[in-house]
Amino acid sequence: MAVPPSDPDSEAFWRAYLTRGDSLERRVRRIFRVLPRAPRCQLCAAPFAGPAAPLMRAIGKRPADKNPTVCQTCFTFISKHHGGAEIEVSLLFADIRGSTTLAEQMSATAFRALLDRFYGTASTVVFDHDGGVDKFVGDEVVAMFFPLMSGPRHASKAVEAAVALLTATGHADPSGPWVPVGAGVHSGLAWVGAVGDDAHTEITALGDTVNTTARLAGAAEAGEVLVTAVAAESAGLDPGLARRALALKGKASPTDVVSLRVGGLAGAGIV
Repeated sequence: MAVPPSDPDSEAFWRAYLTRGDSLERRVRRIFRVLPRAPRCQLCAAPFAGPAAPLMRAIGKRPADKNPTVCQTCFTFISKHHGGAEIEVSLLFADIRGSTTLAEQMSATAFRALLDRFYGTASTVVFDHDGGVDKFVGDEVVAMFFPLMSGPRHASKAVEAAVALLTATGHADPSGPWVPVGAGVHSGLAWVGAVGDDAHTEITALGDTVNTTARLAGAAEAGEVLVTAVAAESAGLDPGLARRALALKGKASPTDVVSLRVGGLAGAGIV
């Protein structure tokens, strides 16, 4: 993690850190993400298992005692230097469609195994596209893409990750997906930073951009990625793609969206 200035909790520090980041950290993260295997630190991508795990533990990259989803090094930094800032961020929400029905059709043990497979697949896809897993909520994954981790093309990487996740869950396969997933991607201002207390601290995103993305994922059909017009433009999608105004629950005005479907993305202009 970067060395903070004399006032590490200042908004100015966090904005600079989250938007400019540190090139060395990004290079190290790219190395970590190719080392086998999951589970990984949600921030730096250091693997907690596999042949590289002993080396990771030796340099402080073991699961943190108070939050095992991040490594001890990252946890120490964010728990010691609380704060955050409003920055441009791209968010990806993806959830299993019809999970209640699926749970009724299998044992609780089998359903848990399905969720574990989905979580593992989603984590791999997000890390492969330079994103970070914010959290898993029931049958849903929440991922963040912003300059610290993703560079300036964070919107493109969020869209690419959404498409890759639907592909990885089998939506392009002739036999159909092994789990039905719909996704939403949106870009905009959000407060990103460290929340919690000494017992549990994590990096998360808060604000209307987060809520909009969650609504998008809830409205997406299985095999569909709903991308807001703002995110589509930032991602460089083909401006000729059909758009529609979507009424999202709890939103006062319709939201302009582009619909991408796995298996029929020719000409979508994903860059």
